[in-house]
Amino acid sequence: MMEKIIAACGNDCAACPRYVGHPYEKTNEELHHTAELWMKIGYRDHLVTNEEISCTGCKPENWCRYRVVKCCVDRGIETCADCREYPCDNMKECFDVTRSFMPKCREVCTDEEYQQLNTAFFEKEKNL
Repeated sequence: MMEKIIAACGNDCAACPRYVGHPYEKTNEELHHTAELWMKIGYRDHLVTNEEISCTGCKPENWCRYRVVKCCVDRGIETCADCREYPCDNMKECFDVTRSFMPKCREVCTDEEYQQLNTAFFEKEKNL
């Protein structure tokens, strides 16, 4: 079992099919499959490049719909679980939106793909 890498929002980067940080490098084929999967489940509205789909982890300058990393940096904490306001309305919305993708993922993903997405994203509350 791989060691978890918990992002500020509770995602497990080690399980994420986009994460390419050492030792979790992905092949071009794996990244292309992830780009196809992201389009199929509705995370993207078009097929993106391998460069766009790959991720080396959260940084305050990266785009994030919920601005979680920036918020954590501003507060001097590592994850939302360290915040005295957790779970704030922003994170509640983040959890709700993430959960809203579960039915579509269950419908279009293989069991293996779904389990990977479940571990990477759908268990974020549990990880925090």
